[in-house]
Formats: sequence, structure tokens, C-alpha cells
Amino acid sequence: MSNPDAVTTPDGAPSSITRTWSCILFDLDGTITDSAPGIVHRLALTLAEMGAPVPSNADLLRWVGPPILDSFRDFAGFTPQQSARALEIYRRLVAEVGPYNESAVYPGMAGLIQRLHARGIPLAVSSSKPESQVVPILEHFGLDSFFRVICGASDDETRSAKADVVDEALRRLTALDVDTSRIVLVGDRIHDVEGAAAHGIPAIIVEWGYGSPAEAADAMAVVHSTDQLASLLVG
Repeated sequence: MSNPDAVTTPDGAPSSITRTWSCILFDLDGTITDSAPGIVHRLALTLAEMGAPVPSNADLLRWVGPPILDSFRDFAGFTPQQSARALEIYRRLVAEVGPYNESAVYPGMAGLIQRLHARGIPLAVSSSKPESQVVPILEHFGLDSFFRVICGASDDETRSAKADVVDEALRRLTALDVDTSRIVLVGDRIHDVEGAAAHGIPAIIVEWGYGSPAEAADAMAVVHSTDQLASLLVG
């Protein structure tokens, strides 16, 4: 009988990964926090204010994860000028309620982060969400002190692609003399896998996030629970 708690590779084979990581990068939305309800709500309000069709909540889930300007372009079909206006509206809505509104930390993630920190493993956040939102979110949930580096997109969106955010996180970690020779990224979307791969970093995909199984095809492993994730990060 198969073990439902076994960690698998993306093709469903058992994972035999046993490794001591020198540093761990975490995505935020869909990995540490379940932020979709708030994001979807604000996206719907933004589209309505723009006079654009408002998709169903299920369809808007596709927007959670990629850089938001990309989502306005790819999913709403906005021009660069329209996307910029939509971004202004969306950020106004975020500012009105706080970036942590309608968000929650996934069960078990706070404990795992604390456990990794207690083991002395340097941790960092690399998110496509603006850093000006990422920091207060982690502060709100009492998790900011566990991370050596908290890196997100720049407010002007010139740094928003996941590869660019990872690059900046690595730069900051190196400046702190953190060993990045054996680093892994934990995320939930294909953007995490591709952004990590751009720097030769393996990725672990968490199944509780917002990605589809196909998005994990090039990941090192897929985990279905925080216990499984801990087995790959702590051993």
C-alpha cells in the first residue's frame, strides 16, 4: 500500500532527497500565507472600477502569484497605460485595509519557520508582491524576525519577475555573509520554479498553494503537508 504522507517528485515517484540546506528562500502568497481571498476581492473591485468584466473568483485565482502588472496584461488584456491605472486602483484598495486583510498563515507554517530558525538555518523571503507590502504582512503575523532577508518586488515594478526578486535576495544574503551554496526555494507556482532555476536553485512546490500540478513539472519535489516539507528542509 502506498504511503499517503510520502514526499514525491512531480511525476509521482517517491523522493529520496536528503540534504542539509545552507539557506532557504520562501515565497509568500500561497506558500506561507493564504492571501487569495483578499487579493481576489480587491482584484474584482479594481476591475469593476476600471469598467472591465469581472471574472469569477475561481478564474481570478489564476491572477494570484504572477506580478500583478503581468496579470492585468495577460488576463484582462489591458494596455500598459490601463495596467498602470489598474495598479494604482489596486494599491489604493490595499492601503485602505492593509495588505494582510483577509489573509491567514497556513496551518503549520509558523511553527516550521520557527523550527528552521531555531536550527540556525538562514531564511529569506522572495515574493513578487511589493516589498512595501511583504514586510508589514510578516510583521502583522509576527514572522518578520525569523528572516535574515525579506525581499519583494519594487514599488515601481521594475523588479517584479521572480528571477529578479531572487537575484536581489541573493545579493542581500551575500552581503550578510550568508552561505548560499546549498540553497533551495519553497513556492507554489511555476514562476517560483522558473525564477529559482534562473539561478540554478532547486524548488520545492507546496500543493496547498494556488498552482496546478502541471506547474510543478520541473520542481525538485512536491509536498502535500508542512510535515512533508519539514522532512525535506530539516531531515
